[in-house]
Amino acid sequence: MKSLLTMAAMALGITALPALARAEAPCAALKDVRLPHVEITAVTTETVASGQACRISATSRPTADSDIRMEIWIPVGGAWNGKYVQYGNGGFAGSIRSGQLSAAAARGYAAAATDDGHQAGGQDGRWALNHPEKVIDFGYRALKETTDTAKALIAFMKGSRPQKSYFQGCSDGGREALMEAQRYPADWDGIVAGAPANNWTGLLAVSTSTEQAIATPESYLTQADLALVQAAVLRQCGGEAFVRDPTACRFDPASIQCRPNRYPESCLAPAKVAALKQIYRGLVDPRSGQVLYPGYTPGAEAQPGSWNTWITGPSREQNAMAASHQFGSNYFRYFAFSDPAFDFLKLDLGAQLAESRRRLAPILDSANPNLSAFRARGGKLLQYHGWNDPAIPALGSIAYFEDVRRTMGDTSGFYRLFMVPGMLHCAGGASPTAVDWLAILDKWVTENAAPATITARTAAAPSATPATDAPSQLLCPYPAIARRTGRGAIGDAAAYACRAGPRIAVRIPSPA
Repeated sequence: MKSLLTMAAMALGITALPALARAEAPCAALKDVRLPHVEITAVTTETVASGQACRISATSRPTADSDIRMEIWIPVGGAWNGKYVQYGNGGFAGSIRSGQLSAAAARGYAAAATDDGHQAGGQDGRWALNHPEKVIDFGYRALKETTDTAKALIAFMKGSRPQKSYFQGCSDGGREALMEAQRYPADWDGIVAGAPANNWTGLLAVSTSTEQAIATPESYLTQADLALVQAAVLRQCGGEAFVRDPTACRFDPASIQCRPNRYPESCLAPAKVAALKQIYRGLVDPRSGQVLYPGYTPGAEAQPGSWNTWITGPSREQNAMAASHQFGSNYFRYFAFSDPAFDFLKLDLGAQLAESRRRLAPILDSANPNLSAFRARGGKLLQYHGWNDPAIPALGSIAYFEDVRRTMGDTSGFYRLFMVPGMLHCAGGASPTAVDWLAILDKWVTENAAPATITARTAAAPSATPATDAPSQLLCPYPAIARRTGRGAIGDAAAYACRAGPRIAVRIPSPA
């Protein structure tokens, strides 16, 4: 099947896109571009830091039930750096972050994004009910439609394809990033996959297992409980504001279980300890006892924006406000079982779950470890994950990385994973976490400068130089760990060096 880019070239009389040399087409002319099953709905010129950018809104309808909306921003004239970046979405998608595209255009990039084929809030899955084509659009088709449309419009306006093409996303956008590497490797020179929800059907199940663990009054973890747990973890695992070396942290919730003569405010009841153990362990097949998806990593339970946002909600009465509760409920109602009344807290985590995963994993999961086509075309893959992610267990990234390594051998020439101590979901936390991942990827692609180490800084000073006193931390390519050298302050990345670390034995089995 011809791509939209090829068909657009034929429709426009373009026979050799890479060799085109002509005057740039004006922004307004893009309103008249005709592409198969794509409608250009708006074209405007916007002011960005580097000058002006052409902003195009379009809708693609590759099936009768498709409504894939997208935006493409193309810097005008010499403001374009010759490169293209496509951004992934988050949650169940449903909207486009125009500000993100404007910021990319201000840096000189042509940029695009899609709502993944529906218009809704990011935790709302009702659009999927009895709409299998929309589920496919969300899974992968909307991404490809956006890529081909954007590149066709860039070629029409600029007279040439982008010199380099990148994809960047976190969370569901990380799932999409790995989907691109697996399904459409020829489209990309480099990919950034942050905290990828790539084993989507397993992740939504572990969210359900977590919510089931705290569903009773006896097992629910209050904010006071979380504060108690976090303090105990930090005390046992380094004594700092965050756990610097999670691979060496062996926290046992039983160590804070209430015993005779202990005050309840300084310990946890047995039911709460059992719930905590289940959350840390992850999704377990009740039939075999096998761990199907790893659990969450200790150390940031009480952080603002952590478990109270994703797992517990503000209180037991408001537990349904927790993001994991919303995602799990919506997914199993509208994707998995097409039953708006389905109670995911009663989901059988054995055969019932396995059946739903068999149906949906081929559409939604991006867990294929064979990245040989992406490596063969010279692609570079940069993956990162916060160790204290309360949405997507950090060990999931390590499981995928190790799966790729087992399948392909040494991956360091094209694929590197950076685990970020203290970081929550995609950003934030008690540690310095700000990194310009796109800039690092671009340098790797254009200069063949593979990142040996990365310095993360506080969000307030993401571009600070080592000469400043902005707190920073050294990030190492997994499995290396940053360790003190004995020189410099604790809050300075220069005081650390990457040393050999353990490979973690964790696997996520494929749906049967």
